[in-house]
Parts: sequence; C-alpha cells; structure tokens
Amino acid sequence: MQIGVWQGELVSDTRSSWISRLAVGWGRAESTVTKVLLFSVFVLGLVAQFVKPVGDALQDKVYLGGALLTVVGYVLYAEVQRLNAGHSAQRAAEENLQTVTRRLDEEVRRLNRVLAPRAGEVVTPSELEEQFKTVLETRGDVRLKVLGFTGETFTDPLVRILQGLTTRTVELRVLVPDFTKEIEVPGLVGMDGKACDAPHFRQDLVDQIVRYEGRLKDQIERMEYDGRGTGSVEFRVLHMSPSLKLYFIDNDVVYEGIYDKIVLRRDPGHAGLPSQSQPNGSGVRLLDLLGYDSLLTRWSSDGGEQAQKMLLRRRELFETLWSAAHGLSTGLGAPLQPDGS
Repeated sequence: MQIGVWQGELVSDTRSSWISRLAVGWGRAESTVTKVLLFSVFVLGLVAQFVKPVGDALQDKVYLGGALLTVVGYVLYAEVQRLNAGHSAQRAAEENLQTVTRRLDEEVRRLNRVLAPRAGEVVTPSELEEQFKTVLETRGDVRLKVLGFTGETFTDPLVRILQGLTTRTVELRVLVPDFTKEIEVPGLVGMDGKACDAPHFRQDLVDQIVRYEGRLKDQIERMEYDGRGTGSVEFRVLHMSPSLKLYFIDNDVVYEGIYDKIVLRRDPGHAGLPSQSQPNGSGVRLLDLLGYDSLLTRWSSDGGEQAQKMLLRRRELFETLWSAAHGLSTGLGAPLQPDGS
C-alpha cells in the first residue's frame, strides 16, 4: 500500500513538474511567437496590397480577419494583465518597504531609549562627550553652558566636534572661578599645614582659561569663515573655589558632578623650600583639585518629576551665578570693589 501511495505521489510530482516547465517555456516563448505572428500578418497584408491573386484570395476570408482580430485582442489583454500584475507587485513591494521601515524606526527608537542615559543615571566624561557630539550633529541650534574649574574638559572635546560641524548655530557659556583674586583652594599648604594663597599658580590657571577661551573662539570663527555655521563664546568668572561642575545641553539636560580628588604635590614655584619629598612630609606643597574622571549624574526634563525639579534647581543656580559673574581678566589685579570698579 505504501509503495502504491509513493508511486502515486511520484506521478503527481512528475506531472506538476512537467506542467511547471511547460508554463515557464510558454512564458518565455509567448512574446516571440506573438511578435512573429503579428509580423506575418503585416507582411501578408502588404503582399495582398500589391499582388492581386493574394488580395483576391484574402478578400472573402472573413473568418481569417476575425481570427486575426482575436489574436490582437489577446495580445492586448495579456499586456494589460502584465501591467496590472506589475503595478500590484510594485504596490505590494512599497507596502512591505513601508512596513519594514516602520519596524526599523520603532526598533531604533527602542534602542535609543535603552541606550541613552536616563534621568538620575551616572555617566562618565567620555559618555558626556558622546552626548555633546550627538546633539551638535543632529540639532540646528544648540546652547551649551558649563560651570567648571578651567574649562579644559569641556574645551578639548568640543574643539574636535566643532571641526566637523556643518550649518549649526552654537552658543557657548563657560563660568569659572576668578583666579585673579586670592584663594586658598586651589592654593598652597604651608609649613604649618594650613592652606594659603598661591599667586603664581593662580596666574597659571588664568593663562589656561584664556587659552581655552581663545581656542573655542578660534573654532567658531573658522566655522563662520567656512560657511559651516555661526556661534558665540563667552567666559565669565566669579570669586569662588571650584567644587561643583555642571554641563547644560540647552534647557533640557544637565550633567552634574564634583571635583572629588585633592592632590598635594611639589610646588615648582617654591623649589628652594622644603617640599613634600621630605621624610616627614612637611614643607610647602601645592593643593590642587582634580575632576577630569569624576562620574556625572544626568537630570533631564523628560525624566519625571524629581528629574525636572533637579534640572530647574541647577538651572537657577547657574543663571544666578552667571548674572553675578564678571568678564574674564587676563592678569592678577587688585580686589574688585562692590561697585564693580
């Protein structure tokens, strides 16, 4: 019984295969056969026009004319069917493409939600740099505001990013401590172990800040000269010790961190005095703050009520300090008077 069934299936498969091959063969030959037939009719009609016996022979062949009209109608019908099938296939392909595109777009959005930093999440400085790059490359108008030490960790990556921007408007605001005034942190730790001012170190910090401001302004000028966008750079200073760092992206996101590492090292400005290298660790040492690798907390307007509250408070803090700050000075000077003179 199983052999009979198998033989029946084999015969059925053979018949289906033979019909399929015949259909494929006719599909390939149909166009050629039709063209030959129509060309033969054309030649026959042309000959009948000039050869009287042939014309007389065809004059009463009504059935032949009807058959030829039937052939022409078939050809036209087949062509219309082919065009309809082509349009249907095209519409189906377009619908499939739209479906795939929607799915890809949904998947990209999902991945962005998964991979993008969330409100309250801790990120590294390198991840912050990637956020700067993404925003500057995808938005046409960007405002970045920074509260920091000297602006080094902001300037270095931003200059690299700005070099590749096209058609952007960028506004940069950087608020740093006023190192033209006496300050103890950063400063010196004296022979008695107490903090005091370090004028030469403050001058080095002022020079660094001026240099970072110049690099950013130079890059903005290059953008404008090359027709790649416009921008502005403004540095302001306020007499305070660096402790908090803030990075704002427009008014939507803020990254906050602290300068959480203090180093005591040899002070080149007091090379002739007892230094930290002495066995008892006494001497004049430079007290410096580091925060280039500090982790940052992200707060955003789309992160819920708590995140919005934190963003608003940090924004108010920055705007208050920015309004009270002064323009950048290039050298150490006398203490600023309350009237601003």
